[in-house]
Amino acid sequence: MSTNILRLTGKRYISILSRVWSGANGSNKNSEQTLRKALQSKFPQAKNVVVSDISGGCGSMYEIYVETEEFKGLSTVKQHRLITETLKKEIKDMHGLRIHTSIPDE
Repeated sequence: MSTNILRLTGKRYISILSRVWSGANGSNKNSEQTLRKALQSKFPQAKNVVVSDISGGCGSMYEIYVETEEFKGLSTVKQHRLITETLKKEIKDMHGLRIHTSIPDE
């Protein structure tokens, strides 16, 4: 029996969360590559842009690391706001997001 299916009183129910996290048709809308490309486009001077799906492959949670000179002079909160603004459309379909930012050493 699938982990997404519960049996209650002989009836079959599909977990609503499994449909939300994986999309209505079972495929996620986001991918590491899609998110990475969006961030690289926004931060062309980035030394490192790393995107990792930490949800086990369903695309519901990502960890992001961006290292760029473009963050120089900005607080951590402002750096993270730039990331979330860049991925605003994609974040709507996510369960969670971990953001790490830094400025390269000179």
